[in-house]
Amino acid sequence: MRTLFLGLALMGMTGVARAEDPPPAPVPASVKALEGCWRGAGEVMGKPVEMALAVRPVALGTALTIDADSHAKADPADRYAAHLVLAGRGPAPKDGPATGVSGFWADSFGGDFTAVGKGEAVPSGFDITYPYPDAAFVNRWRLDGGKLSWAIVARAGGKDAPFAAYALTRGACPAK
Repeated sequence: MRTLFLGLALMGMTGVARAEDPPPAPVPASVKALEGCWRGAGEVMGKPVEMALAVRPVALGTALTIDADSHAKADPADRYAAHLVLAGRGPAPKDGPATGVSGFWADSFGGDFTAVGKGEAVPSGFDITYPYPDAAFVNRWRLDGGKLSWAIVARAGGKDAPFAAYALTRGACPAK
């Protein structure tokens, strides 16, 4: 009897959405517009790199994942990868589109280098900042048709320093 009660109690805690649960924060259109695959080149701390992004909706369309893979042009064995999760933040404004962005950053440096970020939609894109102990990394995503620019600056002590910048174009996603 005790096991049956525990089982029923656990079933009630499965996290199923109920009618009284608020709707998820809407994903801004400028974030959704990244969906698809992108290829290009850029520079990280002065080092030329090649970059590929795969952006997919997840969690019933309430978030997107970005899988970023890059390597140094001078040494293809010098690789880096990141997995980003982007979603809406806060309720949709009553008189306009959703603007709040939340994010999670994980990369090939491991668990000690993950971060939760916050940002806002801006004309032609969005900005999101990920705080780390030594600096905040401000990511500026801008979309112009089939061209995407992604710039990252390190903000420390009230000063911005270029960290990375990429120029990418939309392309076909590789077959799985």
